[in-house]
Amino acid sequence: MLKRIIVFHFFLTIIFWGYFISAEQKMHLSSVDFDHQAFIPEVFTCQGLDINPELAVRDVPEGTQSLALIIDDPDAPAGTWVHWVVFNIPSDLQTIAQNTVPGEQGLNDFGRLDYGGPCPPSGTHRYFFKIYALDKILSFDKAPSKQMLESAMQGHIIGQAEWMGKYSKY
Repeated sequence: MLKRIIVFHFFLTIIFWGYFISAEQKMHLSSVDFDHQAFIPEVFTCQGLDINPELAVRDVPEGTQSLALIIDDPDAPAGTWVHWVVFNIPSDLQTIAQNTVPGEQGLNDFGRLDYGGPCPPSGTHRYFFKIYALDKILSFDKAPSKQMLESAMQGHIIGQAEWMGKYSKY
């Protein structure tokens, strides 16, 4: 009986440490400008300066060649509204500073290549800041849309994280 207990504990230990050692490191995205699921300050919206907030990227997976960032609003009346598309962000970048362009830009739903801040027509909307670690550097003939970027990222995402903020016009 004692032998069975020892063997059982041995296998539990192996399973526990195997899980711990093989658990993937999770990538993180955050902002010093607003808390996760909190309201985005006006300065970063169409009612303010319409500049991007500061974002911090942590725990980028080993083997990452570039990062991509998509900011969108799934609560828009006509469907998800894209606010910013950025790709080929350097993999070692840890901070996307306010009012900066960290990589190459794609087209947003405002028809522009730059950041377009929250600007909901009514009610409170959610804005998802999504960062992707890619195992390659991307190449496009023209500025890509969100859909073109997502298509090019297929099979190359090795990590991702998101941060969400809310906004409503006054």
